[in-house]
Amino acid sequence: MKKKFKIIALSLLGLLIVIQFFRIDKTNPDTVVENQFTVVENPPAEVADIMQRACYDCHSNETKYPWYTNVAPVSWIIKNHINEGRHEMNFSEWGTYTNSRRHHKLEECLEEVAKGEMPLRGYVVWHDEALLTPQDTAILFPFWRKAMHSYAE
Repeated sequence: MKKKFKIIALSLLGLLIVIQFFRIDKTNPDTVVENQFTVVENPPAEVADIMQRACYDCHSNETKYPWYTNVAPVSWIIKNHINEGRHEMNFSEWGTYTNSRRHHKLEECLEEVAKGEMPLRGYVVWHDEALLTPQDTAILFPFWRKAMHSYAE
């Protein structure tokens, strides 16, 4: 029994070592300044600051990769979340969205944050600065609503 356990443990350790050679791409895509949310919407500094600390790691081309993104398979999971986040909404590509898409995305921002679904709980565990306080939402929501209404059809 001990021998079998030792073989399994060594095999798992070997596998863990081997998968470290399969690194994620940490290159952020280039961004056209004119397409950035902060340029298109010109938010107050406090709105931009809140969004950058709570949203931009997954929803922009400005991702900051922490040390643990060097450890597989955690890095693969995080990269998948980043790819999904950018696919759903990318504040670095805001200027390329149609007005109806902007309206819809702002509506989703309001809903997701109001329900406590954004930022993701798993993200906030490691990035407590991303946790949105009631004061943060009191600053974000009026700005998002105003911007959303400017895109209403």
